[in-house]
Amino acid sequence: MSTRTHRTRRTRVFVAAALTAAALTLTACSNGEGVHDEGAPAGSASASAPTSSPGTSGETPTGAGQTDPAGWASGDSTGGTAGSSGTTGSTGSSGSTGSSDSTRSKEPASASAPCSSASVRMTATEVSRPLNHLLLTVTNTGSKNCNLIGYPAVRFGEAQSVPPAFEDSKPQAVVTLAPGESGYAGVLLSAADGSGSHGYTAKSLEVSFNDGAGAARPSLPAKGVYVDDSIGISYWQSTMADALAW
Repeated sequence: MSTRTHRTRRTRVFVAAALTAAALTLTACSNGEGVHDEGAPAGSASASAPTSSPGTSGETPTGAGQTDPAGWASGDSTGGTAGSSGTTGSTGSSGSTGSSDSTRSKEPASASAPCSSASVRMTATEVSRPLNHLLLTVTNTGSKNCNLIGYPAVRFGEAQSVPPAFEDSKPQAVVTLAPGESGYAGVLLSAADGSGSHGYTAKSLEVSFNDGAGAARPSLPAKGVYVDDSIGISYWQSTMADALAW
């Protein structure tokens, strides 16, 4: 009886000692000196990594401060549009060369317009030589050059038509009058030998220019001038001599 009791006590001592050793081992493990978790296999790390955070994934989010190859902030669509507008603005500046087309279209100071009744003074003078001739003198009273184009259309008295021009009197160039200068035309009133017909005495004269803008009415001598169907007129000339040669 005493022997069994002794064995039982010794067994309890051994069990208590074993429990104490196990407790110490667990304590050592919990202090980081024992077995530790090696973690999940390397192949599964990317699959389990969270993707909701841009910093964790290593990707820079699209937004302010990120620059694309074109030099615009890719996260700012307004910035890209502004860049395009700037280019369009540059093109517009070069296109405004319309001011160059406008400068070229200006007439030079020496440019001439057709002479008109509004810019000239006209006189009609009966000359003694050659016989039966009237000299028309036109003086430019304007501030710009003007051209005497063709020949004057003259009407004496109540005539319904204008006399023809002497085609051989047509000058090689248009007569241009500077301000203050004069041009001339000669009118053959009637045949010198009296061979003309339908003669009459005219006391008024109307002279039109080729621009169709009004007419001049130079005064005739008080007695009037005798006109028949031999009447003819020269083209505008730059000298009196050329005008009266016909």
